[in-house]
Amino acid sequence: MNTLNNERRAQIVRYLVEGNSIRATVRITGASKNTIAKLLIDLGEACSEYQNETLCDLTCKRIQCDEIWSFIGTKEKNASAEKKANLSYGDVWTWTAIEAQTRLVVSWFVGHRSAASAMQLISDLKSRLANQVQIATDGHKAYIMPIEETFGINVDYAQLVKLYGDVSEGEKGYSPAECIGCNKTRMIGHSDEKHVPTSFVERQNLTMRMQMRRFTRLTNAFSKKIENHISAISLHFMHYNFCRSHMTLSKENKGYPTTPAMAAGVADHVWTVEELVNLLKSN
Repeated sequence: MNTLNNERRAQIVRYLVEGNSIRATVRITGASKNTIAKLLIDLGEACSEYQNETLCDLTCKRIQCDEIWSFIGTKEKNASAEKKANLSYGDVWTWTAIEAQTRLVVSWFVGHRSAASAMQLISDLKSRLANQVQIATDGHKAYIMPIEETFGINVDYAQLVKLYGDVSEGEKGYSPAECIGCNKTRMIGHSDEKHVPTSFVERQNLTMRMQMRRFTRLTNAFSKKIENHISAISLHFMHYNFCRSHMTLSKENKGYPTTPAMAAGVADHVWTVEELVNLLKSN
C-alpha cells in the first residue's frame, strides 16, 4: 500500500463503496489483493475512529434500531463451537441505529443476536445523544432490557411487531412471508404512534446489502475474516454519512446536495472520496 498515492487509493475506495468485492476490485484496478485488503482495514479503522470522535452531542429526535444478518467463513450450522466462540466463523449480526429525520447512522455494532450485543448498541447510542429521543424497534425482545437500563424513564420507546401469513409453497427460504398487519406497542414513555415505524432502518439494511458485496445473499461473496467485515462496514457508514448525497434530504434543502452528516450538523459540505482517504494521514 505504500506505493499507492491518494488518487490511486481513492480509485480503489470508489469501487469498494459501490458494492464491488475485493477480487473484483483487483481485476478492475490491477492492484494486488493484499494491497486492497490492507487499505480496507487501515481506512476502516480510521473511519471508525473519526466517527467515534465526531458523532457526539447529537440533537436527534427519532431513532430506529434494527439488526441485519451475515456470516463469516461459513454459516452457523457448519461452524465448529471453537470457531463460533470469537466471531471468527458463523453468523454475525450488524446492529444499527439511524436517525429518521436526518438519515444519519448514529451507532452500529457487530456481534451476536443477543441481549449483550443490544446493550453494546444502546449504550453507545446513549453516549452520543444530547437530549431525550423517541426509539422504535421491531419486536425483538433483546432491545427491551438494554433500553430500560440505559435510558431509564428518559426515553419514549415503542415496538412495531409485524404479523405474517404463511409462506407460499415452493418459496420457503427465499421469499418472506406476506405481512398481513402490525401492532404498535408503547414500552416506555409516550411515543408518537405516527413515528413508530422502522421503515428507515429497514431501508438502510437494503442499502447495506446493495453497497457491500459481502452482504449479498446466495453468493460466495461472504466475508472470510471478521476484521475485513468490520472494516468494510465502518467504511460503508463513513461514506454513507459523509460522502453520499441523499435525494430526499437534498430536496428538503432546496435541491442543494445534502448528506446525513450535513443534515445532522456534523459536516458543512459533501465529502469527496479523496477527503475520506485523507483520514489515513492523521492516523
